[in-house]
Amino acid sequence: MGAFAGIARIRRELDGLAREGLLRERRTLDSPQGATVREGGATLANFASNDYLGLANDPRVIEAARAALGRYGFGAGASPLVVGHTRAHEEAEQAFAVFTGHPRALLFANGYAANLGIVASLADRESAVFADRLDHACLVDGARLSRAGFHRYPHGDLAVLERQLAASEARTRLIATDAVFSMDGDLAPLPGVLRTRRSLRRLARGR
Repeated sequence: MGAFAGIARIRRELDGLAREGLLRERRTLDSPQGATVREGGATLANFASNDYLGLANDPRVIEAARAALGRYGFGAGASPLVVGHTRAHEEAEQAFAVFTGHPRALLFANGYAANLGIVASLADRESAVFADRLDHACLVDGARLSRAGFHRYPHGDLAVLERQLAASEARTRLIATDAVFSMDGDLAPLPGVLRTRRSLRRLARGR
C-alpha cells in the first residue's frame, strides 16, 4: 500500500509542475551541437550549449575521434585507477600541463566531474566550504560529497562571506564560486574574494 501511495504522491507533484509550466522535457535533436541546432524540422538558435569553442562538430575533432576508436575501441572498461587510461589520455594531460606551465595535469570527462573531484579532494570532514548562493550545482554537490561543513552566502555578498569565514574554526576553509554565473551571466567579484582571503589570513595570524 505504501508503494502505491508514494506513486500517487509523485503523480500529484508532477501534475502540479505541469500546471505551473515547470515540468521539463528533454529535446530530441537531429543535428550536432552548434550555434544552431535542428529539432523537429526547425532550425533553432542554441544559447544553452557549453560548446564554447565550437569543437563538438569540428571535422578535426571528429577525425581524431574516429582514429582513437580504431586504436583503443569504445569505452574505458572501468575507472582509470583500476584498469589504467589510454596513451591518448596520458599525452593529452602532458600537453595540457606544458600549455598551462604546471608540472602535471589531470583531465576529467566534463566540468561537472572536475568540480566534484576537486572540491571533494580539497575538503574533508574537518573543513568548511563557503559557496555563493548562485553557484552551479557541481560545486554544491562537490561540497556535499566532501562531507565538509557547508555554508551559503548571498550572491556576491562579500561582507557576509567575510563574517562566515571569520566565525569558522574549520581546519580548512574553502571558498567555492563560479567565475561566470551560468544562469545570470554576471561575473563573480574575484578581486574581492581574494582580498577576503588575505584579510582572513591576517586575522588568523593575530589569534
